[in-house]
Amino acid sequence: MRLLPMAAWLLANITLPLSFTVAAEECGHVTIAEMNWNSATLLAHLDQFILAHGYGCDADLVPGDSLSTTTSMIEKSEPDIAPEVWSNSMREALDIGVNEGRLRYAGVTLSDGGEEGFWVPAYMVAEDPSLKTLAGVKAKAALFRHPEEPGRSVMMGCPAGWACQITTEHLFDALKLKEAGFELVDPGSGAGLAASIATAYAHQAPWFGYYWAPTALLGKYKMVKVDFGSGVDAEHYQSCIVHADCLDPKPTMYPPSPVDTVVTEKFAQRAPEALAYLSKRAFTNPQMNQMLAWMEEMQADGETAANYFLMQHEPMWTQWVTLDAAKRIKQAISPR
Repeated sequence: MRLLPMAAWLLANITLPLSFTVAAEECGHVTIAEMNWNSATLLAHLDQFILAHGYGCDADLVPGDSLSTTTSMIEKSEPDIAPEVWSNSMREALDIGVNEGRLRYAGVTLSDGGEEGFWVPAYMVAEDPSLKTLAGVKAKAALFRHPEEPGRSVMMGCPAGWACQITTEHLFDALKLKEAGFELVDPGSGAGLAASIATAYAHQAPWFGYYWAPTALLGKYKMVKVDFGSGVDAEHYQSCIVHADCLDPKPTMYPPSPVDTVVTEKFAQRAPEALAYLSKRAFTNPQMNQMLAWMEEMQADGETAANYFLMQHEPMWTQWVTLDAAKRIKQAISPR
């Protein structure tokens, strides 16, 4: 009878490695697209580490971008995983790939979706909560006075030549901001737009204008998205607001842009445990903003950022993985 507890102990301790070996064999060699912007490279390295150490995958990164990666996944079933796909820009092709059994939407990468809007600094809303609404901004237009024309107010727009220039101009007209005394100002570049926010923050000065998330800038400077009071009319936004020849723009908040993790159907079929992780792995925009701000401040690459995230945000990522995978990942994390 004394041998039974020892037999049970051996069985319990042999079963875990065997199950891990089976999972590793199912996962096999996995290729992950590393795209060339910070959030995407962070996600690629994070997925590589978790799949390799948590699920025994032989995970490699391959360079990619939105168009070439999704085209290759549809036509060649490689790479296996695209961690950050802004789906609206190629929705038709992706849906065809899904319908033909070549691709699968594994999960939502950004739970808030890509976010655009008109913003004001949080310190202004702290002093006057009405400024979180468009009605409040219009009523206090004098706060945002033009430095060269005291009788006018400034709204910072999207740089000329960017797609958001069209949407910003149409919504400026639809929301009747000119009638409220505002002038839409071209910042000249993305850097110019970011610098205008940084300068306002440095002096705790008024600022009102267009920006988007997730970005390092909104991770560094707390901003509040202004509520137009219109709700979202996604159909009108797509049929009119995004087009240069839109003649009758109507008020609407920017609809969120879906940002998904896309995998090949072959990978989804052979690696269900890895797929389960990808279906749960998601960031809110504030969470990603903070990570992007840290990457910019520390000049960190994707690998360094992934390691930092795993060390600093254990309560978050352990919700995405199995208990056994979490134990293995914790053992593999190295302080840097």
